[in-house]
Amino acid sequence: MNIFSVILALLCVLAGVCWYWDFKNRRPQRKAAVKALLQKAPDTPKKQIRDLMEPKGFVGGCGSLFVIFLVIFLLRAFLIEPFRIPSGSMLPTLQSGDFIAVSKYSYGIRNPFTGSVLIKTGAPERGDVVVFKYPEDPSVDYIKRVVGLPGDVIIYAGKQLYILPDGSGSDARPQLIERRADGTFAEKGPMGDENYDVYQENLLGMEHRIMVNPNAPDLHEYFFAQDGLPRGAWKVPADTYFVMGDNRDNSKDSRFWGFVPYDNLVGRTFGIWLSFDFDRGSDSVLPSWVPTSFNFSRLGGLH
Repeated sequence: MNIFSVILALLCVLAGVCWYWDFKNRRPQRKAAVKALLQKAPDTPKKQIRDLMEPKGFVGGCGSLFVIFLVIFLLRAFLIEPFRIPSGSMLPTLQSGDFIAVSKYSYGIRNPFTGSVLIKTGAPERGDVVVFKYPEDPSVDYIKRVVGLPGDVIIYAGKQLYILPDGSGSDARPQLIERRADGTFAEKGPMGDENYDVYQENLLGMEHRIMVNPNAPDLHEYFFAQDGLPRGAWKVPADTYFVMGDNRDNSKDSRFWGFVPYDNLVGRTFGIWLSFDFDRGSDSVLPSWVPTSFNFSRLGGLH
């Protein structure tokens, strides 16, 4: 159950009832008062007339919010929903402090309260950055990149990605996903700066950036083991997807817990609409949740 959608729906109902009651009972009284005033003083300023027609009191104020609540509910339920990036698992594409816009209708029109699909409108493509309900705890939203589609064979070995696309011939072999060096990235960690190699990865036609920490273990022994396949290799079942974070050595993703069912998808990320920095010195008196600066350069499409 989507609690926020339920709250928005209840607010819409409350505001709608207030608007209807005001419209049927108090608005005729206000119109009569304005009519009487104009008969006595035809030159009454328009601002005074608008003030007289303005709904008053709790019921009037609540009713005036009806359209706002309704638009927010419909936008969030069926069109676009905002999310905040809570961690660095999608660096360098997305960073903690980014606020992203997610298209809710890209993969299906869903029941806003249960998340069940009402009308299927599409399916993820390889390379899409998607928000989904974490399979091990559906109350938590995750964001990762789609790497494997239904029927694909995915192999991750030696910090290299291999894909055998669905429908490949019987003699086809998994393709090494090409990547080229694209600089470095330094991230502050508990033991000092962690240095990453940044690559431009060609995900079978879709290019994006990833990060690899050459000094981090690949945690191969903790990978999710699929029946009938060696550890580190997976065949994506029907109606599911294999997802990975762009920060390959700092992402809890399909390598560790398995596949994302289609029904768990929330939507496709298409842009950053707000971004804050939270870096501060150890002597700062500000709480950690207070931003230190606004990051204009990150606004727009995915970087």
